Amino acid sequence: MNGIYLVIASACILMLAYRFYGAFLAAKVLTLDQYRLTPSVVHNDGHDYVPTNKWVTFGHHFAAIAGAGPLVGPVIAAQFGYLPGALWILIGSVMAGAVHDMVILFASIRYDGKSIADIAKEEISKLAGLGAMLATLFLLIITLAGMAVVVANALHNSPWGFFSVSMTIPIAIFIGIYLRWIRPGKIQEATIIGVLLIFAAIIYGPVVAESSYASWFTYDLQTIEIMLAVYGFFAAALPVWLLLAPRDYLSTYLKIGTIGALALGIIIVMPVIQMPAVTPYIYGGGPVLKGSVFPFIFITIACGALSGFHTVIATGTTPKMITNEKEILPIGYGAMLTEGFIAMMALIAATALHPDDYFAINSTVESFKALGLQVHELPVLSHMVGEDLMHRPGGAVSLAVGMAHIFSKIPNMEQLMGYWYHFCIMFEALFIMTLIDAGTRVGRYLLQELLGRFYKPLGNVNWKPGVYGCAALICCMWGYLVLQGNIGIIWPLFGVSNQLLGTMTLAVGTTVIMRLGHKRYAWVTGVPCVLMAIVAITADYENVFNSYIPAGKWTLVAFSVIMFIMILIVLVEAVRSWIRLSRIPQDYRTQEEIEAETLKQLHAQQNA
Repeated sequence: MNGIYLVIASACILMLAYRFYGAFLAAKVLTLDQYRLTPSVVHNDGHDYVPTNKWVTFGHHFAAIAGAGPLVGPVIAAQFGYLPGALWILIGSVMAGAVHDMVILFASIRYDGKSIADIAKEEISKLAGLGAMLATLFLLIITLAGMAVVVANALHNSPWGFFSVSMTIPIAIFIGIYLRWIRPGKIQEATIIGVLLIFAAIIYGPVVAESSYASWFTYDLQTIEIMLAVYGFFAAALPVWLLLAPRDYLSTYLKIGTIGALALGIIIVMPVIQMPAVTPYIYGGGPVLKGSVFPFIFITIACGALSGFHTVIATGTTPKMITNEKEILPIGYGAMLTEGFIAMMALIAATALHPDDYFAINSTVESFKALGLQVHELPVLSHMVGEDLMHRPGGAVSLAVGMAHIFSKIPNMEQLMGYWYHFCIMFEALFIMTLIDAGTRVGRYLLQELLGRFYKPLGNVNWKPGVYGCAALICCMWGYLVLQGNIGIIWPLFGVSNQLLGTMTLAVGTTVIMRLGHKRYAWVTGVPCVLMAIVAITADYENVFNSYIPAGKWTLVAFSVIMFIMILIVLVEAVRSWIRLSRIPQDYRTQEEIEAETLKQLHAQQNA
């Protein structure tokens, strides 16, 4: 199987899905109204609610939702072979993930940019709202801590990576000021300047790493973790136009540009996918993942096909920036399809490695010895990048090796394998860091909303003490987990919790569609909701009874049960609301048909 076929097939399927299924959702299911005022316009406060250019908003939304999932998830799932991952990425992103993101973004806009908890409270019940809020905040803290660990591991003792990534912060602030005060509205001009500065920081990174200034940008792991928490505070507390939006927007060019270059590289190099379509590990017992292909292919790929974390962004920062409901289609549906394409490129890069080399990188010493395999190109690749690549599990290293391997095979690039490898490691850190800043800001919203129930001023997003206090508190919560190392204990919860939250969001979305009077289209979110509920509950059960209890990990058991109960409350309440709404008679005629019938009756009355 040649990788070029998967690139072309994926691009065609995703573009057709956007053109037809996305348009169907926009016109028929949600009936987007371009003349309806959005929350950013109605509540424009210059801080959180800020009408923003469509492409800047797209850049922010895409950068915020695209974390580690679409990069390392498909790489880890490649243990099962390339076919299961490829099928779920394409089917899941089109029929579940993009639908999930688009519907809940629409719902938040119709509810003045409110969170998933407020939407669940209004659409379903107060109990559902409380369960949704606690579940979302719980998942958010785990996610932010986990992503911070990944970024810190990539940047510590790496002056090139730290310099290039940290320089995006002052560049973003400069571009924010440029668009706000120096040259308002000149988005193309600011984009060119910002992108050039970003690439200058990347190109100059190796020079800094080899200069006498390298020590200025070399820090240990704990220092990097503290710096990330401090950065999270400023991203959450400063006006969205000053740091968060411009940084995410500019980062998107690097993200999409790198993935586009990878796709082009695959077309030029035409690498053969060496991993078989299906491996014996689909039944479980693999060296990378112990579980079977069902349900763990869905849990592992996560953001590459469907992610509950996207709810946090789609009901947090993004709905407060959109200026027209028509933008929901490219931002809500289109950004998720873009993420699906990235996941497919990551899968191709990983499976282009020899299977034995793939398992050598992603398994421990003991697991690899038990397989009885022999490495092939890995010693040569290790020499070319200047690092020992054996037994570096987690997906990030094998992805960087796979990408660098493809880039180095482009004509005249043979001697740059080491450069490409370190560039890809830096790229992964930058890719994930944009999730941290947006996620922390949304965590501040949720914390203000929750604490506002006990002290009303905290619920006011414009009250400065509440803004700064809750921003600091959310950073301390996930920062503490990182510094104490506890994230290593609860990180396995992320995959299951993420899909449980996605199931909950699809349930809320189904209620929203039914309340719109579009019960005939409830299947759009209802079907993936039921399927993902089966997947997530099965995975949660297997984790608890097959992994956590036998290993005596009672903390994981407790967290798993708590998360499951919170999500179950929302699902039960949602089903009750579906039953109530299904009993309400509905007129399935279109608005045009209703108006025509009304005019006909009026004419009949006049003639009589």
